[in-house]
This record gives sequence, structure tokens and C-alpha cells, in this order.
Amino acid sequence: MPLMTVTGSTLVLTATATDTDTAAGVRGAVRDTVRDAAPTASAARARGAGRAAGPYRRLFAVPGARGFTAGNLIARLPMGMFGISAVMMIAGQRGSYALAGAVVATGLAATAVVAPWTARLIDRHGQARIAVPATLIAVLGSLSLVACVRTGAPAWTLFASYAATATTPNIGGMSRARWTHLLRDSPAAHHTAMSFEQAADELCYMLGPVLAAFLCGAVFPEAGTLAGAALLLTGMLVFTSCRTTQPPVTATPRQGSPLRALGPLLPLFLVTGVVFGSMEVASIAYLDLRGLGAASGLVLALQAAGSCAAGLLYGTLRARSLQACVCVLAVLMTLPWAAAATGSVTALACALLLAGMATAPTMVSAMSQVHARIPEGRLNEGMTLAVTAILAGIAAGSASAGWVVEGPGPVAAYAVPAAAALIALAIALTGRSIRRPSDHSRVVRTAAAGDPQ
Repeated sequence: MPLMTVTGSTLVLTATATDTDTAAGVRGAVRDTVRDAAPTASAARARGAGRAAGPYRRLFAVPGARGFTAGNLIARLPMGMFGISAVMMIAGQRGSYALAGAVVATGLAATAVVAPWTARLIDRHGQARIAVPATLIAVLGSLSLVACVRTGAPAWTLFASYAATATTPNIGGMSRARWTHLLRDSPAAHHTAMSFEQAADELCYMLGPVLAAFLCGAVFPEAGTLAGAALLLTGMLVFTSCRTTQPPVTATPRQGSPLRALGPLLPLFLVTGVVFGSMEVASIAYLDLRGLGAASGLVLALQAAGSCAAGLLYGTLRARSLQACVCVLAVLMTLPWAAAATGSVTALACALLLAGMATAPTMVSAMSQVHARIPEGRLNEGMTLAVTAILAGIAAGSASAGWVVEGPGPVAAYAVPAAAALIALAIALTGRSIRRPSDHSRVVRTAAAGDPQ
């Protein structure tokens, strides 16, 4: 395994004789692929409009990338399915949205506690060794929930069953960890990979609820949960079967605390979650007030579509500072509030599309900060902590917007995401330890005793 030494702002990777041939081969292939695939100026001009796709073609030319990405996407899609599937299933069978909401909220709370521990075990013992049994526990929890709802079991069994799904591994974090391992020598390619991952998040959270609602409504109430469990297990097995791209597990003690390293960033992730949660509740309430509740999913999908498109485009551009991205977010999040005040659903839909375009670049830049700060060997744990902060913010944002909807009304509720975005900007601008993307540590590889000269 490579040893890491920090000298001033220089990160020194010293290769030892214990590097495996597979890991060395993959890293070498990555470097060769990135170098050989880089087009010359004349070739780029000849490609014309096809230039923008170049970074992604080079990205998926990395050996093993397509395999683990396929498993990643299959396993990630259910992340947008489970919540709405549980609500529709429980409310349909038990006739209580209050019970359904409480069960889902309990699952989110359990995830906030369990997910960082699962991520720590994955960093310590390897992705395949921990993620598969953790996924099996989560799938059994989903099957138990279906059985308890179907048989009319006591309400407490629903809470216990859904809480068991908290062991679901953070598949997005594991995929980002693989890209970080493979592309450690290519910052530009790593930026493209992180942009793709964020776009994949948005795509899955856009398609997941639509698929879940269709299955639960058109097939039978339990179909969404069962399909989500099957997709999760299948995707995780495909993902973990790609062993050559798995980040190596080091036996050396892990120094530093991810929680302490991410201290300046966690409030930013929390407030960003408030933006997401409050925007969703405000939009659903606004559309329902105008008799368009059935179309709320399609309108909200525009925000996710805008973020997905922006994420893919951002991957072809130079990375911007986190402060600049949050500044754009703060400006664009005022658009839905202004559009809602006009009473035009069309204007609101356009505003949500534009507001969504600021989401992915902000999250990519913020996650890049996580990569720069997290201690060696604890990357998945650090990213899971960031996701946990976002989930907590979503819960707080949903509750805050719901309170405003019940009082001043749905239009006023759009002030919540706008205010949260301004708070995020204040955090980004006043946080001295939040670095710009250009402030990278230099990486130098030195030869050790076991390296060929």
C-alpha cells in the first residue's frame, strides 16, 4: 500500500513493495488512458460539437469503470423509491398518512445514526465484505415491512422493520471513493467523475419516485418496496463484484476524526438540506392549492432535471470555487418565490428548472472539499457524514416549510429555501477554512525500495 506523508502543502506518496500488482496495473492504466486519450488541439477542432463529451468518454475508458458504474446506478435508483413506496403502501393498507409519515421519519432518524457506523466499517474492512451483508439486512427489513403491513401486524413492527433498512450502504459514497482511488493522479478527470456522480444522484431521485408511484398505484401497493429491494440487492452484488477498482484497505492506524475535519462544512451541508426539503414541501402545497396535486411530481422533476443537466455540463468545465457556486445558488433560489407570487404555474416550473441548475455544481464543489479534508482511509465515512447532515437539513426544511404553509401560506413558504440559501452563502463566505478548488495540495510520487527504477 502507498504510504502518505504531508510536508507543508506537499502530499508525498511513497510506494512500497507491498503494492498489489492489480492496484498498480489499474492506476497505471488510468494514467495511460487519460494521457493517451487527451486530444490535440487539431483533433479537438475536428471533433467540433463532440468535444463536450470527451471528458466522459475518457472517464469511462478507465478499466473497470463501466462495470461498477452499472451496479452503482442499479443500486442507487431505489434510494428515491423507498420513502414514497412505504408511504403509499402503509397509507393504502392502514388508511393513515400520519402512521406512514412517522414510520418513514423513524427510518431517516435511524439512518442518521447507523449510516456513519456502516461507512466506517466499509472503510476499515472493505466494500464487498461489509456492503453485501449490510444490504441483506436492509432488504430483509423491507420484506419484513411488507409482511407486517400485509398481515395487519401491530404498528410497532412497522417502525422496527423500516428502521432495519438504515443499514443500507451509501452506494454513492462508495462509488465516489472508487473514482477517488482510480483518479488520484488526474484532478481534472476526478472533477468530471464527481460531476457525473452528482448528476446520477439527481437522475435517480427524479426517476425513483415516479417509478415507485407507478408500481404502487398500477400494480399493487407493495410493488414499489419489493422492486426497490430487488434492485438494491442486484445492483450491490454487481457493484461489489468489481474487485479490481475497489479502494484498498490499509492496516495502518487511521489518524484524525472525519467529524472534526468536516466541522466547517457540516453546517453548510445542513443548510443546503434545508433548501431541498423546504422547496419540495412548498411546491407540493402550492400546486395542491391550485388543484394540480397530481402533477406535483412532474413539476418537481424539472428541478432534478435541471440539476442533472447542469451536473453533466459542469463536469466538462473547470471547477469553480465553492463560494461562487453557493452565490449562484442563493440568487437562483429566489426565482421560485418570485414566480409563485405571480400565480403562474408555468413560471414556477421554469423557475424550478433554473434553480435546479445551481444545485449540482454546489454539491460537486462541496464534496470536493470533503475529499480534500477527510483523513486517509476514511473517505466513505466522511461522505456519509455529509449526506447525513443533508438528510437532517431536509427534515428540518420540510418541517419549517410545512409550518409556514399552515400559517402565511404556500407562496410565503418559498421564502424558506431562499433564506436558507442566503445562510449557506454567509457560511461559505465567512468560513476561513473553506478553500478554493485551485488550492490543491501538490502530489509527488517518490520511489521506495520496492519500486522499479
